[in-house]
Amino acid sequence: MFGKQKKESTTYGIVGLGRFGYALATELAESGAELLVIDRDEEKVRELRDLTENAYVVRNLDKKSLEETGIKNCEVAVVCIGEQMGTSILTTLHLVSLGIPTVIAKANSAEHGEILRTLGAEVVYPERDMAIRLAHRLESSQILDYVQLSKKINITKVVVPAKMVGKSIMELDIRSKLGLNIIAIENNDNVMEDVRPEYVMQQDDILYLSGSTENLHRLTEWIEKEKAL
Repeated sequence: MFGKQKKESTTYGIVGLGRFGYALATELAESGAELLVIDRDEEKVRELRDLTENAYVVRNLDKKSLEETGIKNCEVAVVCIGEQMGTSILTTLHLVSLGIPTVIAKANSAEHGEILRTLGAEVVYPERDMAIRLAHRLESSQILDYVQLSKKINITKVVVPAKMVGKSIMELDIRSKLGLNIIAIENNDNVMEDVRPEYVMQQDDILYLSGSTENLHRLTEWIEKEKAL
């Protein structure tokens, strides 16, 4: 059983090893997080035992069975059973009632998410979030990728707009004009992380920018205005 112990890093419990749960568990384990995983599928659980010794086959996700795994000692529990709405809701209810500080649950619809939120869980919509990410890539042909780190912090990868070419970072001053920070510049597979104010933008530069969703939208509008001229 997963027991309480003194620890510096956050401990996570993952319930459900479908595509989302399995990927989440793998990423957390590879980052060095202390992890407990639960699923009905013995084969999936056995695979995860290569990453954590706290991997349990639980056929019935009732409160008693969940408690016996020691998941209540985790600081964060994630319910990754969005496809089975009834099971998702009951499992979330049990984990919240066990007193786990943070319970996060995957939802497949707004209604599902509202119920989970009412139970006291934080809600994630993996499919919707992926769609949002794709939309950001599609809305401008120059935006190559988009990653949402939080509600306020995002990173985008964008081909340098033509009107930036030949101008220095200091001259462009996009931090004050657009509220964005240049965290790296890539050109011909070379990545420059220490970006100097005197650097002059070159054709085919790829910019890595961080900022709020609102300010990244401002960048997109700025690029589209350029195309319209």
